[in-house]
Amino acid sequence: MAAVYELQTIEVWDGNMAASHAMRQAQIDVVSAYPITPSTPIVQNYASFLANGYIDGEFVMVESEHAAMSGCVGAAAAGGRVATATSSQGFALMVEVLYQAAGMRLPIVLNVVNRALASPLNVNGDHSDMYLGRDAGWVNLCTYNPQEAYDFNLMAFRIAEDYEVRLPVMVHQDGFICSHTAQSVRPLKDEEAYRFIGDYKPKNAMLDFSKPATYGSQTEEDWHFEHKAQLHNAIMNSMPIIERTFKEFEALTGRKYNVVEQYQTDDAEVIIVALGTTVESARIAAQKAREQGIKAGVVSIRVLRPFPYKQLSKALQNCKAVAFLDRSLPAGAMGMLFNEGVAALYAMDKKPIVSNYIYGLGGRDLTQNHLEEIFKELDCDAKAGKLTHKTQQFIGLRGPKLGYN
Repeated sequence: MAAVYELQTIEVWDGNMAASHAMRQAQIDVVSAYPITPSTPIVQNYASFLANGYIDGEFVMVESEHAAMSGCVGAAAAGGRVATATSSQGFALMVEVLYQAAGMRLPIVLNVVNRALASPLNVNGDHSDMYLGRDAGWVNLCTYNPQEAYDFNLMAFRIAEDYEVRLPVMVHQDGFICSHTAQSVRPLKDEEAYRFIGDYKPKNAMLDFSKPATYGSQTEEDWHFEHKAQLHNAIMNSMPIIERTFKEFEALTGRKYNVVEQYQTDDAEVIIVALGTTVESARIAAQKAREQGIKAGVVSIRVLRPFPYKQLSKALQNCKAVAFLDRSLPAGAMGMLFNEGVAALYAMDKKPIVSNYIYGLGGRDLTQNHLEEIFKELDCDAKAGKLTHKTQQFIGLRGPKLGYN
């Protein structure tokens, strides 16, 4: 039996340590991992917990991130609770196996510490990972700080393992800004955390020889479409379980989470929509904008997949101008968040003016001045009743200003 880890009422953890402790408290059967910056401390901490007797499960160090997710797939198919972590090039190497895990309906939890993708090589944070893996068939949850990295890991196991969902789940946090920034975190006691997650209940376990199951079969045109449709249906129908899990977590901890978060939006005429650590910065900028007479608000998304189209359109229904902030290179298109957001707004009778801002690639700072300037541009759009600038702009970029219609 694992040794008891004594926790304080308030711990000072960075996002990586917060994720590590949530994984420890989940009493995972197998963690299969390969280290990569900036997610390395998650599995490093976990290995330390194991070495010091705080974990009963297995930690398997493999030769690559592709092998790490392959190990997770095998362990989950065998009937175990499974999790791991990765970033950037390692995440890209995992992508092939992400589709395998989703197609097999294996409730694996993956911590993605978001980092830029090469080339050129860069170890700092942006949302390239988040956007790369969004269509792999996993539920995607977004966190903004270490407390949320802890909380959402606990909820991820609960969501993934629910028999009405039975899907793998990614928990996203921003590389370095969240993963390596220490803040106050209020953890649950080990027994409380495990009670919330619950005992693991295998389904179609390959090691249950009384009920033989097949994984990874070949279907071709005869049944492939049907399998993919069932996967899509499961993701689309997971939202009620996600919302129920949020409510149950609130009842336990007092910490309330919404699928779409709103800040000062009741009377907002201009709104920034963002993800990750940018959200907290944008809220400060919105308050400063209000002091200058601009009715500014911020909307943020907790659940990237399934995408909350109805909740987002409701949050934006009364504003005049909206900026969708994308922290990833769109490479020949508008940003992903912009495109998803516009789709959410399409059915509205009265649509706001929309624009797209690309920012923060490779760890480039997004300052308060940048955010305040965005609010000012949105205010000009709202007053003019039309765009007063390019639809897509690059913020904080050196050299000539880039903008596209």
